[in-house]
Amino acid sequence: MTRILTIEDDETTAMEIMAELGIHGFEVDWAENGTEGLEKALSGNYDLVTLDRMLPGVDGLNIVTAMRQKNLDVPVLMISALSDVDERVQGLRAGGDDYLVKPFASDEMAARVEVLLRRRARNVPQTVLRVEDLEIDLVSRTVSRRKQAIDLLPIEFRLLEYMMRNSGQILTRTMLFESVWGYHFDPGTNIIDVHIGRLRRKVDGPGLPSLIHTIRGSGYLLGERH
Repeated sequence: MTRILTIEDDETTAMEIMAELGIHGFEVDWAENGTEGLEKALSGNYDLVTLDRMLPGVDGLNIVTAMRQKNLDVPVLMISALSDVDERVQGLRAGGDDYLVKPFASDEMAARVEVLLRRRARNVPQTVLRVEDLEIDLVSRTVSRRKQAIDLLPIEFRLLEYMMRNSGQILTRTMLFESVWGYHFDPGTNIIDVHIGRLRRKVDGPGLPSLIHTIRGSGYLLGERH
């Protein structure tokens, strides 16, 4: 069974996280402060960690930094009320894999956990990502489909990289916006739709099968649609 460690000093939030993850079949342990959380996180006994940014004892940034220094590649979902871009950047640079801002929807939190676990299970090489006949080289920063080069803007490259890392999964607008742009999602903006449209025109060229799909009422999916 997949074991998850939740490091969270707010009991109500911790219980919500544990209840939601329990519904999805995960075994969840709770650490209510940074000192206890650090000890458990470094034990190597968990498949994923949800980590509050601000904790008594040991700060969340110090915990994830210590994990990476010990070469623990366990996915870390950082959860915090701190929504500033700088705070998110610090969390991700310290070694966090994703960043979720409070308050959050429990089902979205569970979806992000599942995405992180699938990403780890696939063990996708970090230099080249492939989905069907689409290929992205993270070193040379090039994209091609059927060996034909595709010229992307930097933001389009980051958007495509995120979608390819999570291919086959429905990605909500919130997930895309916060993971690629790093801001708190504004439901009134159409920036996601605009950039997805531009990316689709470049990736799904004339005569090519569609790889980028709109899932009505849910978000977007890259890859084979079942």
